[in-house]
Amino acid sequence: MCSPTKGRDQWREDQQHMRKNHGFSKKVLLNCWLVRRIVTWASPNPKDSVEDELELSAVRHRPEGLEQLEAQTRFSRKELQILYRGFKNECPSGVVNEETFKDIYAQFFPQGDASTYAHFLFNAFDTDHNGSVSFEDFVMGLSILLRGTVQEKLIWAFNLYDINKDGYITKEEMLDIMKAIYDMMGKCTYPVLKEETPRQHVEVFFQKMDKNKDGVVTIDEFIDCCQNDENIMRSMHLFENVL
Repeated sequence: MCSPTKGRDQWREDQQHMRKNHGFSKKVLLNCWLVRRIVTWASPNPKDSVEDELELSAVRHRPEGLEQLEAQTRFSRKELQILYRGFKNECPSGVVNEETFKDIYAQFFPQGDASTYAHFLFNAFDTDHNGSVSFEDFVMGLSILLRGTVQEKLIWAFNLYDINKDGYITKEEMLDIMKAIYDMMGKCTYPVLKEETPRQHVEVFFQKMDKNKDGVVTIDEFIDCCQNDENIMRSMHLFENVL
């Protein structure tokens, strides 16, 4: 059995370990709302400290699962254990539903309406489209977003913009994502964004990306355009800053 004090001490040690051993940097924690929330979830509650330690012990005694995730992601075993601690504290069932995503973004962006963007983001993490995000789904996505190559991040971004998952991005899909981001940021941006700004940006981006002018953007067109146009690459990074 562990006391609440031991639980808090363990959490502090975990945080120190992550910072010393190439864990989540302060910049990552500030820019990635999901990681920030998960690390907060990992803070032990005195009422749950005993169960938390028992659960973490169970994870430590499942080397096959941890080793597989460690091999498939760019997280260390220790980081995976800490992420799992936070994940299961908020979601004891082992899966996150869409309402949880909406709750996270509503709290971090109270000045706007984050529900639509949270819906799109949830669908991007829900890779098997079963209406829930497992811990494995979650860390696989985070690994790409936080530590993936430029190409891996662009493939993930393409999947986010490809709302109906047919392998193409239409102008309407790109506009839906852009409008969702602007709606979430609310009226508190400086300078204040005009209502037509998302559509204007999409018109410019889509014209550059749709090389053969067939009305859709393929993944090859998307990646090629982003990698060769500095302005678009900066704009595509917008989605990272609202994760």
